[in-house]
Amino acid sequence: MTDGRSWQGNWKARLYERVRERGYDSLTAFVAARPTTSLLALAEELGPDDVAGVQVFSGLVAEAERSHQLTHLVRGQLVRELSTYLPNGWPAVMDDANRFKVARALASWYSFTPETHKERVDRVGDVLLATPPPPGWRPLGPDDALLRMLLPDEEA
Repeated sequence: MTDGRSWQGNWKARLYERVRERGYDSLTAFVAARPTTSLLALAEELGPDDVAGVQVFSGLVAEAERSHQLTHLVRGQLVRELSTYLPNGWPAVMDDANRFKVARALASWYSFTPETHKERVDRVGDVLLATPPPPGWRPLGPDDALLRMLLPDEEA
């Protein structure tokens, strides 16, 4: 965890400098190469002492807005949350422990959703709870067929 250094200086310039040092021309490309990696782990990779996960997400949102790819970003964030909280895929049995893990993944996803997509994300969460995906389902990227069906692209 950072101790505030992540917010010192020009953090956006620092973030993009780190991305370019790793051979990527955008934060989106850097993250696309690691679709199941959490925001925290991405931040640690970019700067263990001076980059925060929320900064990574802020940069991703800015890039997604410019390229009209917000829905793709939102699906990608669900992939990261599911990989974090359900590393073995969707549970076969929805006991209390698994209900908590699913709820935590969905709540975290919602918290990292731009306002423009909150209502859609809320509906997708409801659908996943009402009609769960197959046991073991674990999307490996934002273009997973089920994710694209649940949250199709709308941007022009």
